[in-house]
Amino acid sequence: MLRIKRRTGTPIGTSRRTALVAGLTGLAVVLAACGGGGGDSKASGGSTETSGVTITVALASDPPPKAALADFTQQTGITVNWVNLDWDSLQNKISAAATANTYFADATNVDWSRVGQLGKLGWYYPMGDYVDTKSMEADVPQLASFVSDGKVVGIPYDASFMVTTVNTEMFTKAGANPAPKTIDEYTAALKAIKAKGIVEHPLNIPFAAAEGLSTYWYETTGAFGGSVLDKDGKPQFTTPDSAGWKAAQWMVDALKTGLVPPGNINVTDSQGQQTLMAKGVVASTFSDYSGTVGTLYGIKDSSSVVGKVKYIPTPGATGPAANLSNPDGIGIPKKAKYPNAAAKFIEWFTATEQQADFSGVNGPDKTMPGYPMPSHLSAVKQLTAKGSLIGGSDLEPMLQGSKPVFEGGAPSWYPKFSNAVYTNLHAAATGSLSVEQAMKAIGDTATELASGS
Repeated sequence: MLRIKRRTGTPIGTSRRTALVAGLTGLAVVLAACGGGGGDSKASGGSTETSGVTITVALASDPPPKAALADFTQQTGITVNWVNLDWDSLQNKISAAATANTYFADATNVDWSRVGQLGKLGWYYPMGDYVDTKSMEADVPQLASFVSDGKVVGIPYDASFMVTTVNTEMFTKAGANPAPKTIDEYTAALKAIKAKGIVEHPLNIPFAAAEGLSTYWYETTGAFGGSVLDKDGKPQFTTPDSAGWKAAQWMVDALKTGLVPPGNINVTDSQGQQTLMAKGVVASTFSDYSGTVGTLYGIKDSSSVVGKVKYIPTPGATGPAANLSNPDGIGIPKKAKYPNAAAKFIEWFTATEQQADFSGVNGPDKTMPGYPMPSHLSAVKQLTAKGSLIGGSDLEPMLQGSKPVFEGGAPSWYPKFSNAVYTNLHAAATGSLSVEQAMKAIGDTATELASGS
């Protein structure tokens, strides 16, 4: 069964981003005072030894089965010391060690939203220097989310992307297509569900001032046919005819017209999943997370809509839109003691056959606790073929066509930008700002940050 990633006790995309904004905004000040922090970190003096050494791997995850790690040691002579920290603490330790130019681990988490920052600061080795990243591109669609200035900062070890989920029973009762292809058709279906009293407020949008609101807007902007930032980080949403502006207006209008529950003004993404979508209070979440059907909505202990919620291709302006990526990766810090040994571990850890094992394809004894969806399409196909991935036939093409949130990769100033996004969108939802004012404020922030980068 597919498991959704969890950090600090909540589903992906919640508290980790809030802490990221707070922690890294402060970190930017420290780095500025230190002259940027990128210069001294480029030479680590790490050993090239790959046998008879012990490496430390730090991820926000339980380790693979002991037998799997023992097999890796037998094959390579490399022993793995696994460190499992909650996501927030892990990011703080990575940042603190890199800023102080000291060792923390040989391989660590690299989140998609930190790629631009890590690349600019020069804290991590380009993975292309150690593994054949070119050969991975076709089978690992989300590798593109880990590229900064043409260099791969980390290798995705799971797949995560934004999806649309619908309660097909509610859509069908309203006489609506349970898989609408356009936003207009989707909106009309929601209005029909409301008008027929199937549920009073059919759409879940997490309007709390938190990262989940930012990512919801990114996916909705893509659905309207545009992007948030261009490759240089310049805003693409500051005019009424832009996709980002239309997306924000659609979201705010949905709240004002009662498609979204009024209480959602203070609801986060995980709360909306657990208390609204999973309980049949709403009929759809336009920007949900891959994995929720198999790990939440399809579980009797946590859901009253088992078997009723499905993934659909995200409705777009003229037809189905691409799904935006938000995966986790693993990379090698410049201060690693054994970078070559770490690279061998990363190759093993992210390989197709290993991901299939971790996902439970070859039995429970090889399953990695809490492991989400594989990043390799070939591994996902194995899961789907064996019926081990709930919604696999829907998720597979979505993964294959998934795209990075930002054309040029997440900018180094992403935390400040995201803060501006969710703060101003929340204000527009409460009515303290108009959509026009919110878009101007977010655009001004992006322009200022891009010009200073």
